[in-house]
Amino acid sequence: MTRPDPRGPWVLDTRELQRRPGAMREVTRTVEAPDEFGTDVISVPAGRPIDLDVRLESVMEGVLVSGTAKTVATGACVRCLDDVDVPVDVPFQELFAYADRAAHHQEVGANEADEDQYVLQDDLVDLEPVLRDAVLPTLPFQPVCSDDCPGLCSECGVHLAADPDHHHENIDPRLAALSALLDAGDDRTEEKRN
Repeated sequence: MTRPDPRGPWVLDTRELQRRPGAMREVTRTVEAPDEFGTDVISVPAGRPIDLDVRLESVMEGVLVSGTAKTVATGACVRCLDDVDVPVDVPFQELFAYADRAAHHQEVGANEADEDQYVLQDDLVDLEPVLRDAVLPTLPFQPVCSDDCPGLCSECGVHLAADPDHHHENIDPRLAALSALLDAGDDRTEEKRN
């Protein structure tokens, strides 16, 4: 693992807690979204502010990090392709184990679920992976601009919300020849009247 940069906006220092269970510290900060913070359909654009309210609490095994992240994700409506802004307000909670405790658990063969645990590195917490794990699953798989969005016309691409009466005359190709005969008959009737 690479050591987090203590000056990084996503990195929090826990030395103040001094491994005293029950010691707590609250942090409020705004960070900029990193690149590729979302999916191909919807994401938080790089550089967009993410407001963090974080509580760091010392426990026996490490530091329990909990809080909320608030921002806005942007994408395209899957029905009409208009831009969609989705508010994101996600709670998160993760235990960052002390390095010596994590090493001890690996020595005694703790369960395999611990392989994905977060570990404090030089008393530093890197929130970026925690926020990725918390925010990305909450983003809509198929974002829509509104629940009743009618989308686009499948034949010509007209925005159906702008033209609710839009339609096409669909004639069964098997009956197209009959339609042509009816049209020809109508033309002859009109000629006789004139």
